[in-house]
Amino acid sequence: MLEISIGAEKIFEVAGFPITNTLLTTWMVVGFFVVVSQLLVRRLQLVPAGIQSVFEAVIEGVLGMMDGVLGERKRSEKYFPLIATIFLFVISSNWFGIFPGFGSIGFNEIYEGNEVFIPFFRSGAADLNFTLALAIISVISVQFLGIAAIGFFKHAKKYFTFKNPIETFVGLLEFISEIAKMISFSFRLFGNVFAGEVLLIIMGFLVPYFVPVPFLFLELFVGFIQALVFAMLTLVFLGMAVSEHH
Repeated sequence: MLEISIGAEKIFEVAGFPITNTLLTTWMVVGFFVVVSQLLVRRLQLVPAGIQSVFEAVIEGVLGMMDGVLGERKRSEKYFPLIATIFLFVISSNWFGIFPGFGSIGFNEIYEGNEVFIPFFRSGAADLNFTLALAIISVISVQFLGIAAIGFFKHAKKYFTFKNPIETFVGLLEFISEIAKMISFSFRLFGNVFAGEVLLIIMGFLVPYFVPVPFLFLELFVGFIQALVFAMLTLVFLGMAVSEHH
């Protein structure tokens, strides 16, 4: 029986801790980056050639884009690891969910008297726990980096100031907006990825041959855009956090 679950399905347990199909996919993404990074590090050359030249060109382009937001190359190089990690992690989680076997290989389970299909793997971003955790990490990292850049008290003045009622109210709104960022970040990414997953499942069920192919390319594009939006918003908020309030 075809069933679309808004929550991640449990595959097994380890010491009472549930291991879901989205968590398995996330572990696969982490393992993929560990292997690729080790292979790239071992083949680094002083004079770049081949794939290293491509990677260095991409990194230079990203740093140039970050310069436009942060204002200087030194800051861009300092915060590049955070922004690049977020982008690569989100886009890989989105694209892994489109690979053959994801969502189609699994087992049947009896649920409320009906036999339902449980896939072994689902896109990590199709789980609200994943997107919420990533949003919390993003927002908290921005706050800590802001404190490290301009100091605790100067950073706190952006949210808590008592010079006059207007600035007090504006600061309170800014503080509330930081909480709202976590919600908007998580639901935006989750909603787009989950909707794409539902679309692919329905199209594959109704017309399993050839017709779903254009939708796969659409999901590749959506996965890229969502990763770019998540990383760029983090970058913009970071640029605001590491600059003194005027």
